[in-house]
Formats: sequence, structure tokens, C-alpha cells
Amino acid sequence: MTGSRISPDQLRSRRWLDGETMRAFSHRGRLRQLGFSPDDFDGKPVIGIVNTWSDLNTCHGHFPERAEQIKRGVLQAGGFPVEMPAITLGEILMKPTTMLYRNLLAMETEELIRSYPIDGVVLMGGCDKTTPALIMGAISAGVPLIYMPAGTMLRGFWNGETLGSGTDHWKYYAEYRAGNLDASVVDEVLAGSSRSAGTCMTMGTAATMMSITEALGLTLPGASSIPAPDSNHGVMAAATGRRVVDMVWEDLKPADILTAASFDNAITVDMAIGGSTNAIIHLVAMAGRAHIEIPLSRFDELSRRTPWLANIRPSGEFLMEDFYYAGGLRALMRELGDLLDGDAATVSGRPLGESYAEAPLHNDDVIRRRDNALSADGGTVVLTGTLAPDGAVIKQSAADPSLLKHTGPAVVFADRADLDARIDDPDLPVTAESVLVLQNAGPVGAPGMPEWGQLPIPKKLLEAGVRDMVRISDARMSGTSYGTCVLHVAPEAHIGGPLALVRDGDMITLDVEGRRIDLDVDAEELARRRADWTPRKKLPERGYVSMYAEHVTQANRGCDFDFLHAGAAIPEPEIF
Repeated sequence: MTGSRISPDQLRSRRWLDGETMRAFSHRGRLRQLGFSPDDFDGKPVIGIVNTWSDLNTCHGHFPERAEQIKRGVLQAGGFPVEMPAITLGEILMKPTTMLYRNLLAMETEELIRSYPIDGVVLMGGCDKTTPALIMGAISAGVPLIYMPAGTMLRGFWNGETLGSGTDHWKYYAEYRAGNLDASVVDEVLAGSSRSAGTCMTMGTAATMMSITEALGLTLPGASSIPAPDSNHGVMAAATGRRVVDMVWEDLKPADILTAASFDNAITVDMAIGGSTNAIIHLVAMAGRAHIEIPLSRFDELSRRTPWLANIRPSGEFLMEDFYYAGGLRALMRELGDLLDGDAATVSGRPLGESYAEAPLHNDDVIRRRDNALSADGGTVVLTGTLAPDGAVIKQSAADPSLLKHTGPAVVFADRADLDARIDDPDLPVTAESVLVLQNAGPVGAPGMPEWGQLPIPKKLLEAGVRDMVRISDARMSGTSYGTCVLHVAPEAHIGGPLALVRDGDMITLDVEGRRIDLDVDAEELARRRADWTPRKKLPERGYVSMYAEHVTQANRGCDFDFLHAGAAIPEPEIF
């Protein structure tokens, strides 16, 4: 940070608001139409508040109040706040998957900022795909940005038991399918784990991405760990509003903050918290917008050196509310110590290390000490092999240890409809040793790469007591999920990756320690199958989905659009 400050005439918004052209007169006049006088905006940074609230986004129910608190902070600091609604990506209700629309929100965010007189921006998100989408778009827009995390909901309760969203839903639903519970119990469990506004309170994708974003230096210190209903969350919202105004005067832009070291910090934190496998895709995409390439091998390198410290479901015992009380992300980063680059820049204007240098750790069972880690290496592992030449991932911390080295015969489902139609067939030729394989669930083939990767255990095996088995797909899975699930297989089946060539009975070998996933079929036979292969599904010829399928990259490249992932910055709009 140089300490230099820009002058009011250097504000980006002045291109719209200053001067004596007809356009400038019109711009100022229309602001009067909204009830603003020149005293409200003259010489002041215009702060866009990109709000992803909706009545159908269950995680963002508190955002109307938080937006007002952000505005209060902006006004206190001498800025001019303007709220800008953007498409909401409600993880539960949006179909076929929010991942299909992550890039749409990224595009909207970028163009909202670029097309309006915005000097700096507060990004309001939290529900799974909103975080990476907002940040991808704002990085590309290039104005000062700061992220305000939604925060997690309160821990769940049912029948005297503490519940974690997603994680316990899967557990109880499996018991329902096994015939051990009534449907009414499942309804009660779901109601009991939905007690407040906020994202899932397990270490799912939402909590993972909020934590990672703080590790990247894009939030105020401690912002990612505060539960949504906590009064401190509102305090943080106002502080965020105040800070973004100073960032504009300091001309502190994403390019001044985000470096290769920043992303190494984010990956290290991801491994230490036992974060969602989805984070790998999103980090690659976010880094790409900052013109930083992250190969999958980098995730594995950092995973091997990073201890798993956060004892949070689905891999651990506790919930995000407990994580906050234990000291939150700042305490975990302090414990990581020399594994992080403490000199990395942040939106606070101070190095990352200062944010956690004095952070107390109140419960070292929730956040483990490095000498008492849950595991010596990170929660997520990158695999390659004949089944996944361009990579796949597995969350080893959420898998059955006995299955981390396993060879078994494939039981193949051509797509999700085929899976749903046959998985509970009593005649399905499957045993606990089998490897379940789902094809055509990737970025193009689904389309959108839905969270189908936690393939259900066949009912007859559930009834026999089986609760985990090796499952492989080109899909993603919810960060709240668990099990021995190999995900993000690339190239995907729809474009002719080896996954498309798997047949019932083929032997597949998973070797997590060796970082391998292999299809044990000779090359000659695979060549014969490839010659007979054609894509299974015809995709739409028009609309957003058509554009998505044509331009989305594979999982190992972040599933961004190829025309957004790289290239020179787009010029500022001409104003006539």
C-alpha cells in the first residue's frame, strides 16, 4: 500500500456525473428523480451493493436488513450507496443446479459494475455458488471490491440431538430408505435443522467458500465465521460499508490483492478446514479471472503438507456455530502459522498475518492444534489415472478409510434418470464390493454438473447394513455430503472421456494414497468401445443453456466460460 489517495475528480463515477453535456445533465437529473440532490453524490464514491437476495434463496433471508446496514456504513464514511439486485442462486430450490447459473451471475456482476457509475462494490453472497460468481465477476470488472459473507445458520436440533444441515439429512434419509424410519421423522429432521437465516452450518460449500474468501484477503478480518443471526454480523456489515469507501480513495483494486500466494493461502485453508470438493472448481475459476493459473497438482501439493484442523461436519463432529465460538477462521489461520503467507495483501489495507496474529483459540477440540491434527494432510485429494486423465477429486476426510484402497466391479448408470430407475431394483447385480458409476453428469452432459456425486446406496445394501461404497462420477457433490465418492472426473463422459467407456463388470481401482483412479481394461478393448461411442444426449439449440454447453470448460479448468477465463480487460464504456 502506497498511502496515496485519489482525488474526487479521479472517481470513475465522475465520467457519468461531471460536465455540461446533455448526458451529464440527464444523469444528474435522473438521480434527482430518485430523490437525491447533488449534495448526496457530488464528489463522493458511488458504492454498488450487489445483493443476491430473493424470497426463494433460503440462505439470504436476512439480506434486506444487512443491505441497510452496509448502506449505513457507506454513508458514515462519506460514500453514496446504491443497491443493485442480481440473480439469486438458491441452492436448494433452483433447478437443475445452481452451478449451471454460476457463470450467468458472474457475467451479470461484471456487467452491472461496468455499465453503471460504480466506484467500488460490496458483494453480498454466501449460498454456495453466489460467492465465486460474485468474486469472478467483480475481479473482471476491476473496481475496488469487498465481500460480505452471508454467515451460517444456527445449529439444528431434533429430539435432543444436534443436527447439521445436509450431513444429517443424508444420514436420516438413508435410514428412511432402509426402512428404519417413517417419512414424518425425515420431515421433522429437516424442519429442526432449518432454524434461522443463513447458509448450511456444516462445512459445506457455502461455509468453505466464505472461509476461502477471507483467506484470499477479500473480507474484513473475521467476517466469514460470524453466524447470520448474530448481532455481530450486522456490525460487520456496517464496517464493510465503511471500509469499501476508503478502498476507493486508496484505489485498492483486486489486482493489488490477488496473487499466486493469495490463492496458495486459500487452498491451504481449504485443506485445513476439510472444505468442500466444490472449492477446487471455484478457486480455479476465480484465479483464472485474476490471470493466475492453478493446476490441479497444486491442490495436491498443498494438501500433502497441510494438516486437517477443523473438526466440523460432515468430516468431523461439530458445526460452524461451534467453530465461531472456538475462535473462527482467524484462530485456525494462526494455528496454520508458517504454512500461510502472512504478508499477503487484504481489503483491510493490512497484511493477512496481522488479522490473525493475536487471534485466541478457545476450544482446541473444535479447532485442533497442529500437533494434534485430525489428519497430517488435507481433507481433499486429487486423483489421476486411466479413468481420469485430466483429474478427479475425493474428500478423503469424509470417506470410509477401509475403501480408500479398493478394487471392484463397475455397476454403470448411463445418466441420472437411469440411476433413479434402477438403483433400488432388487435384481440389480450389486454387492458392497461393487463400484457405482454415474455417467453424463458433468458440465456439458447434465448440463451444469449437478450435485449428484453422492450416489445413493442401493436399497438392498442399505437393508443389509451397508452405509458406504466407492462411487464415481463426473458430477459434483454437496459439500455437506460424505462417503467414498470420486468426483469431477475429467474429461467428462459426454465429450468422450474414459468414463463414457466404462461397462458393467469392468474392474476399477481406487488408490487414494497413490493418488490414482484406474479403469482396468486393456487399451485395445477401449479403442473398440470408443469407435462405437456417440454422445448420449442432444443439448438445447438456443438460449443460455446452449451457450453454456458450447463454452463451459471442464472441471479441471474451473467450469468457467472459455471467453471469460482469459484475455485482456474490456475497455470502459463510452459515454455519449
